[in-house]
Amino acid sequence: MKKVIVFLSLSMMFTSLISAQEEAKKQDEIDFNKWSIDFNAGLSKPTTPFSANYYASNTNFIHGDLGLRYMFNNKFGLKLDVGYDSFKNKSESFEFEGQYYRTDLQGVLNLGRVLNFEEWTNTVNLQAHTGLGFSFMTNDKFEGNDDMTNFILGLTAQFRLSNRLALNADFTMINNVNQTYTFDGYEDPSVAGDRGFNSTLYNASIGFSFYLGKNEKHADWFIPRNKQLDELEARVAELETMMNDTDRDGVPDYLDVEPNSITGVAVDTKGRAVDMNNNGIPDEIESYIEKVKGNQTAKEGQSIEDIINGGYVNVYFDTASSKPRADSYAAINFVVQYLKSNPGTSVEVIGYADEIGTSEYNDKLSAARASFVKDVIIKAGVDASRLVDVAKGEDASVDVNSPHARKLVRRVTFKLK
Repeated sequence: MKKVIVFLSLSMMFTSLISAQEEAKKQDEIDFNKWSIDFNAGLSKPTTPFSANYYASNTNFIHGDLGLRYMFNNKFGLKLDVGYDSFKNKSESFEFEGQYYRTDLQGVLNLGRVLNFEEWTNTVNLQAHTGLGFSFMTNDKFEGNDDMTNFILGLTAQFRLSNRLALNADFTMINNVNQTYTFDGYEDPSVAGDRGFNSTLYNASIGFSFYLGKNEKHADWFIPRNKQLDELEARVAELETMMNDTDRDGVPDYLDVEPNSITGVAVDTKGRAVDMNNNGIPDEIESYIEKVKGNQTAKEGQSIEDIINGGYVNVYFDTASSKPRADSYAAINFVVQYLKSNPGTSVEVIGYADEIGTSEYNDKLSAARASFVKDVIIKAGVDASRLVDVAKGEDASVDVNSPHARKLVRRVTFKLK
């Protein structure tokens, strides 16, 4: 059975090393720390072979091992380590005392990354390690050293304390080949004649992994990004950008021939303002001009400039609001279209408030109304240098007690320059 375990473990080790080299080539461009120093201390328990009436204590607290580990990638690595064990007899056994020294080269399999622990935790990890090495034993019953070859197999649980430090709990089994003496120090003929795996020693220990390197994380905890997922996210982001509708006309920017069309004006499937008579003026703006010209307070023969400067084109607001009423955007569109058709013209955007509230409050409110309308015109494609917002504060030209009259002065009007 031991031979089967050894064969499988060695197969795992060499397969891991081959896979590690292949994956290392793929991850050369990935930045993670590869080196660590692993230190553990704890219990030692030799189990076989022993002479009759000799037993090892279950609480041999003197065990220590120190290893230098290199990870090819976040799944596979190698560790060179040394270990020391001191053991003695149980109280009901004949007395003996021995020491065990070893050095091993081990393959390390980072099970946490292989089994995708990151799907449920980023602080707990599990590693398997196995390898071969040289060892020797000393004992007060014989002179010199009992030299042997060892095979080692273990499992390490890790708890990440920081990107530079992890707490370890390890359980390891060591099998020795060519051990001549029993652990109690006698050369038993049955043992001496067995040159196979005739010895077993167990270690249970806790310790730390100290991570070395300039990068943020060590390979133990590094999770490479999925390139296919990155590409998919990039494509989704590109699609989201393409679907942006800057001028809010219902046509995505990538299909919009006029990406700065006037807010509220009807457009076709390519984002162009509807102009059925092809006179260069969107139909909705043209109808607004006719409406303003037909206003009874406007004089016959007035030009568009006179209509705008005469205060017939107004943007109205609800009480205490700095955002225009929905039916007033046509007035803003009218001014935008005029400014686009007359690129040498500038305009003052003049804000007013009614007399409800303090003068200081109404000054700020009128300024906010003028600023809001100015921003709408700029976003519609008119250069900001052609606009000046002016706050006029309260308009006291109407009866303050008339709610209907006050609607007329909660406004923004325009003056061409």
